Amino acid sequence: MKRRVVVTGLGAVTPIGNSVETFWKGIQAGEVGIGPITRFDSTGYKVHLAAEVKGFDAKEHMDFKAAKRMELFSQYAVAAAKEAFADAKINMAEENPYRVGVIVGSGIGSLQSVETNYKKILAEKQNRTDPLMVPKMISNMAAGNISIQLGLKGKCTNVVTACASGTHCIGDALRAIQYGDADVMVAGGTESAICPTGLSGFTGLTALTTCEDAMRASIPFDKDRKGFVLGEGAGIVVLEELEHAKRRGAAIYAEMAGYGATADAYHVTLPEKDGRGAGMAMKLAMEDAGVAPEEVDYINAHGTSTYYNDLFETRAIKYAFGDVAYNLLINSTKSMIGHLLGAAGGVECIVCVKSIQGNYVHQTMGTRETDAQCDLNYCVGTAVKKEIRCAMSNSLGFGGHNAAILLRKYEE
Repeated sequence: MKRRVVVTGLGAVTPIGNSVETFWKGIQAGEVGIGPITRFDSTGYKVHLAAEVKGFDAKEHMDFKAAKRMELFSQYAVAAAKEAFADAKINMAEENPYRVGVIVGSGIGSLQSVETNYKKILAEKQNRTDPLMVPKMISNMAAGNISIQLGLKGKCTNVVTACASGTHCIGDALRAIQYGDADVMVAGGTESAICPTGLSGFTGLTALTTCEDAMRASIPFDKDRKGFVLGEGAGIVVLEELEHAKRRGAAIYAEMAGYGATADAYHVTLPEKDGRGAGMAMKLAMEDAGVAPEEVDYINAHGTSTYYNDLFETRAIKYAFGDVAYNLLINSTKSMIGHLLGAAGGVECIVCVKSIQGNYVHQTMGTRETDAQCDLNYCVGTAVKKEIRCAMSNSLGFGGHNAAILLRKYEE
């Protein structure tokens, strides 16, 4: 019999705030964290805008020695995980460490580590790389560093499914608790790929917008959308078995009720045209939660601002919900913070939790006139204040990876 799972902690590092509190205030204020790239000179590149994390100092979240042994994606993950763990008020002295685990993913890991060390090889004509190049680079080190920093000895894995990584990690963490592998899981995603290799790679795919106007660069579902904005950050949640949370008097923010995952088996970058793959993931999440389409109030869409994603995700929502799709509130947080790749699902899960808590659905910023084929309610022009009892978050990744999680307001 499946055990019930609840959310008891939140942590975030984002382009509009390096804590959940500042991030959510930014969301409510309609802040857009997109601006000119400062990490390197983008002169000569086709793309000059990104959604960078601002004012982050790793030493505020961990000791100097630990920080030096991590690349940014791991630093972001540790900072967000520590915030989430402190928010959950878990005392590890009172826990069995083998029942507390981590599933935190990154779609890419550290391209910066590869860049820095390859330059060193070329310059010195020998293999004098940083001895920690590999541990800094590989994507599982976000989860590994979190477990070390927090003393978590339970299941420690990561899921790498490109832009669906964070949501798949949360879904797998849900399963670990539902079926008794753990009592508490730290889950989500992290990413930092704003560097020459990342920018060049996504530009080569024609995935990034070349728009120079920060307020019109990331415009999901808009008729003039031209591509996504590269973002970075981390979103981490603490999931906990209900009875465990109740025994220690934890504050329960929402129930993590359902998870669905599918593959398009279609194309390495394009979603399935009819949206059935992503639509089936949504259906499976509702089935897992025992929720009917009519009970879902809100969807935080993958909504990348690319032509095909937004069109095919709209079709996917219609496939999963039928005529009910026209009653849903839908938005895209990427309109404010760009596309955080493997971290997107973690941050967008936090948005769903806060929307349930505050009965508030943010505006899809920047979007003015939607594509004629994108004819659902994407919260264009204004935020919506309405009771949100059930919210869904979608993530779709290169390779045809689809993930959907469903959260609902906690009731006994």
